[in-house]
Amino acid sequence: MTLAGLALGAPSGARAADTALRLGDQKGGVEATLAVANLLDKTPYKLEIAQFPAAAPLLEALNAGAVDVAWAGDAPTTFALANGVPAKIISAHRSNGGSVALLVKDQSPIRSVADLAGRTVGTGRGSIGHALVISALKRAGVPADSVKFAFLQPSDAKAALETNAIDAWSTWGLYVSTGLLAAKYRLVFDGQNGILSGLGYLVAHDKAIATKREALADFVSRTARARDWVTNHVDDYARHLAGLVGAPFEIARDSHVRAPTVVVPIDPAVIADQQRTADLYSDAGVIAKRFDVARFFDTSFNSALTN
Repeated sequence: MTLAGLALGAPSGARAADTALRLGDQKGGVEATLAVANLLDKTPYKLEIAQFPAAAPLLEALNAGAVDVAWAGDAPTTFALANGVPAKIISAHRSNGGSVALLVKDQSPIRSVADLAGRTVGTGRGSIGHALVISALKRAGVPADSVKFAFLQPSDAKAALETNAIDAWSTWGLYVSTGLLAAKYRLVFDGQNGILSGLGYLVAHDKAIATKREALADFVSRTARARDWVTNHVDDYARHLAGLVGAPFEIARDSHVRAPTVVVPIDPAVIADQQRTADLYSDAGVIAKRFDVARFFDTSFNSALTN
């Protein structure tokens, strides 16, 4: 669906049945999980879904009030909230970080983090791919300014890698699995072993929290139940995702098993990991200054996980 004509919200106090909740999603994200678990239909509100190619345009739509709730990783969420998006994190999902990876052509001389010095990496500014490279450089003791970034959307980054306009591509999700299994790229490193937190979030516009709380709470509960279902039905999920995005079953399955995701309460550990991501970005100059991330969480939706 398109974003044209979507209204900003329901009147305060509106019943859930009278509410339209607008989800901004990404390829292979929340919609696919809900659908295969049979939790997408019969919501006690109208659910409208807009798909985006990456988190940056999705969070821009959230900033503009064109969507009520967005699905995005911790790094782009940090970038958006630091730049004034009027929203709060209402639900946290955690993986092992393995769905984010630095890819190169098989014949590339790049085989380690140190080999990135003097090279150009394609990724989105403020994206989880951007965070992966910055974090890996920091851990390896490689100066961040020794690497040049070309800030591109995923399809443009893949094209740039194919034409050797960039040396490496830092990407995520289905793009990683497609790159490895279809394009036969080589993985140099990924976000496992603490390079990334593995956190992803449902992020809701402040106005939606004020006027659509009942619908948002139900949506948080549904996504948690859907994640649990997918954990126990991996092949069913992969078949559904393959049909949804037009990818082979093997690629769809790989994108899931590479980094299985579970819903976790927003607790001190989540907030501490988010603070480390924010500090990583401020120290690298991606955002202007350090800030306390705790104010960007709304823990009141934790109760929806027990319903």
